[in-house]
Amino acid sequence: MNPSIGWYEAHAREAAERYEQADSARLHAWLEDFLPQERAAVLDVGAGSGRDAAWLASKGHDVVAIEPVAAMRKEAQRRHPQANIQWQSDRLPELQTITRTGLSFDFILLSAVWMHVAPRNRKRAFRKLTNLLKPGGALAISLRHGPAAPDRGMHEAAPEEIEKLAREHGAFVAFREESGDLLGRNDVRWTQLVVRLPGDSTGALPLIRHAILNDNKSSTYKLALLRCLCRIADGMAGIVRDHSDEFVSIPLGLVALTWLRLFKPLLQADLPQSPLNTSGGEKLGFVKDAYARLAKVSTLDLRVGAHLRNADEAIALHNALRDAVSTIAKMPATYLTYPGGRPIFPVQRVKRKVTRAGPFQLDANYLRDFGEMLVPRHIWQTLQRLDVWIEPALVAEWKSLMKLYAIRQDRKQQVNDSRLEKAMRWAEQTRDVSLARRQALELLENQPLYCIWSGKKLTGNNLDIDHCLPWAAWPCGDLWNLMPAHRRVNQHQKKDRLPGASLLRTVQDRVMSWWKRAYDQHQSPMQDRFWLEADASLPGMLLTGQHNLDDVFEAVCVQRMKLRHDQQVPEWDGNR
Repeated sequence: MNPSIGWYEAHAREAAERYEQADSARLHAWLEDFLPQERAAVLDVGAGSGRDAAWLASKGHDVVAIEPVAAMRKEAQRRHPQANIQWQSDRLPELQTITRTGLSFDFILLSAVWMHVAPRNRKRAFRKLTNLLKPGGALAISLRHGPAAPDRGMHEAAPEEIEKLAREHGAFVAFREESGDLLGRNDVRWTQLVVRLPGDSTGALPLIRHAILNDNKSSTYKLALLRCLCRIADGMAGIVRDHSDEFVSIPLGLVALTWLRLFKPLLQADLPQSPLNTSGGEKLGFVKDAYARLAKVSTLDLRVGAHLRNADEAIALHNALRDAVSTIAKMPATYLTYPGGRPIFPVQRVKRKVTRAGPFQLDANYLRDFGEMLVPRHIWQTLQRLDVWIEPALVAEWKSLMKLYAIRQDRKQQVNDSRLEKAMRWAEQTRDVSLARRQALELLENQPLYCIWSGKKLTGNNLDIDHCLPWAAWPCGDLWNLMPAHRRVNQHQKKDRLPGASLLRTVQDRVMSWWKRAYDQHQSPMQDRFWLEADASLPGMLLTGQHNLDDVFEAVCVQRMKLRHDQQVPEWDGNR
């Protein structure tokens, strides 16, 4: 028997008496903004004396209260006989009884419960809890810190653990607060957290979560395709275009390029991608001669806008993309389906054979020559809005799958966490502002240059290059995002904050002047790169069909709003 259950069985009445001394409304005042405003289904896990279940029921909610200790459950029912409280005998991490009911909840409360869950069981328990939440639902957890009697089965619980679990399960921590103990124990303190599942009225999020966590997988291909779509939604959405009211269209070559970029470090680290993949990826359909000839090509060169000037490498990459397209179309795009078997992401390949005989550039037109992948619009919108939470869940599941394959192949010792972490990390462009700085210094030799944000005159001594949309929120080193700024303004005022909407509009003329002078001069070597990057990463740029700096600025404003609402990035209004 769990030691905490034994203790509470023996001390149910006195424990209930002590718990009832605290007023739930005061104890949980921090929850008021997160409780459902309308009548809702609520789950109280580890309900104890029934104090909190009764409080939630008094607000008109239908409450299911689960309590594993029979004596506590009996005491709670005696004290709180409300009709809208349903009592169940169940316990973490299994939650078998409540799971079998098929119920899902708008709100789940774990008050002073998590420290009773053994650390080895917490990942499973968290997954069970999030599976019981409706999209948009909230999971409230209070963590106890301080000494405890050893016979009560308590373990230390850190809020950082909850934050990590949330990221891995497609959720996010919406609230965190520290407090003292309302029962007067000076050596006890508490952390309160609210974990949210992003809202989704379209059904996209449950579909994605099913594919990540529950769908049958004979390889990592399904996870790889979903992660490719996440990466494209996050940083390459400008290339995606409307196909119909139902679908958006992604160049099939872009999906394949992202696919190669994801798999390259994994195969270099010799990490298994299927139960039969024992070494070097030889069991994977896209790993052929062309892929092998890309060994010396950097992962960072597999990006939109890259010039393939070495003829042999250019031909190898073209053929590797063609092999990847074939694998994607035949495998994950075919087997990621709706109930009933219809593919979620239909592929439309070109009938003619695309060939390349020499150097070329990885631009949108070339990548679309391979065909297109159609993504349902509601799923695409969900990926764009929530990829910051969906992708960590994909990564966590991918790691688990590779560990499982390693065990089956008797290679467990070769697949350690640090190796997985390094290989699964998305290779971002480095935080390099040297090119923009060089452009700014060249301009300073002939004419004045001013801080984008403050209008202060710049010199070589006070010049900084700022990421307009902060790197900390969205790692983008594209030329359009790099702005000349006064060092004090950049480092001590704006810092890692988004420019507010009003501020961005106020400085529009300075931004446009900088872009034109630094990058958009006729025959400037920077011009092609500027427009390629803007087309690839900014929403809607390719839809305009022309290169106009006003369109770039409007697209930056849209991306700013997206970061503000999707990630809640703090804003800066231009003041200190």
